[in-house]
Amino acid sequence: MDTLFSMDGVNYLFRWGHFLAGITWIGLLYYFNFVQTEYFKEADGEHRSGAIQKLVPRALWWFRWGAALTFLTGLYLLYVLHGAWTYDIAVGAILGTLMAFNVWFIIWPNQQIVIASATQVAGGGEPLAEAASAAPKAGLASRSNTLFSIPMLFFMGSSAHMQTSMLLDEVSTSTASLVAVFVIILALEINAIRGQLGPMASVKGVIHCGLLLTAVLYGLMVLL
Repeated sequence: MDTLFSMDGVNYLFRWGHFLAGITWIGLLYYFNFVQTEYFKEADGEHRSGAIQKLVPRALWWFRWGAALTFLTGLYLLYVLHGAWTYDIAVGAILGTLMAFNVWFIIWPNQQIVIASATQVAGGGEPLAEAASAAPKAGLASRSNTLFSIPMLFFMGSSAHMQTSMLLDEVSTSTASLVAVFVIILALEINAIRGQLGPMASVKGVIHCGLLLTAVLYGLMVLL
């Protein structure tokens, strides 16, 4: 009988931690994109400023550390799997890694500027000049993470629950398919850093784009 003190038990604890941190991270990602952003569009300046100073920093703390713990526990699980990587896990892992990168190196640094600017204005000072560009950068990366999250969750789930999941070292055609998938993902990540919101500007738009991206990536897995 396996217990938590066995190697299988330790591996399960990391898997459980991966789920727990991931739910925290993605839940807050959806809160930011589906609730807070839409509220900020309608809120008056005083209420929006107060939320940016007092609510947003608290939410971002859980958000960024949820992302970090999801990534770190995921790395451990990938190490444990090593020779048993499936196509699905490879796609899900690259999406999750880019999402964690966006959190720590795009969203969080730019949100720090936005928070500092709101705090300075509330104290009677002038807004920070860089805040005007920081908010759209954070918003684009956050919307892109929402886009990525939909296929990421699909592929992480399908790796264990669908018969189409394939071990990479057993499928000769997987390389061409993975290259095509990674090119699409890379192009979307470049857009997350330097591009435009496009159809992702609305909640409905980013959900539809995420579902379409999932269908395209799955189609490449099955057809190539």
